[in-house]
Amino acid sequence: MTPKDKKSAVAAGIIILGFGFAMYFLPKLVLWIGAFSPLLATAIGSLILLSFFMIFWLRARYQRRHKDDM
Repeated sequence: MTPKDKKSAVAAGIIILGFGFAMYFLPKLVLWIGAFSPLLATAIGSLILLSFFMIFWLRARYQRRHKDDM
């Protein structure tokens, strides 16, 4: 395994663990915010879920633009 592969694996692990932690507390957070504003709770929940996919989309765009770095 090359050092670049190790960095990628560590970065992916951190992302997965971070979002796993966020998803664990997401229902409680949305219910707490929903007590004040259901619309805001929906928006926050959606943003947290979509951010998971957005990170990997941005990473793919970066890799396409920097093919010579690989």
